[in-house]
Amino acid sequence: MDWKLFASTFVAVFLAEMGDKTQIATMSLSGASSSRWSVFAGSAMALVATSAIAVLLGGVVARYVPAMWVKRAAGAVFILLGVFYLASTFVQTNPTNQ
Repeated sequence: MDWKLFASTFVAVFLAEMGDKTQIATMSLSGASSSRWSVFAGSAMALVATSAIAVLLGGVVARYVPAMWVKRAAGAVFILLGVFYLASTFVQTNPTNQ
């Protein structure tokens, strides 16, 4: 096992997941439920499942697409999503759009 890769992956995912919609939804479910262990197990299994899908798809993509193009595409997607979210927030809060 590559412990350096393990640690960097853990830190990257841990920091990326802090305060995101998934964590907020999990906190909301936990607050509304009497069985916090069920919420923990469900959210942990969901994160494991989505991570497994990402790893499998990443392995397939890596066979056919050079890493440089994957990084560029990921950067472009993040920029586009950022612009989209920013624009949608502006449109929702703009008082002239009633």
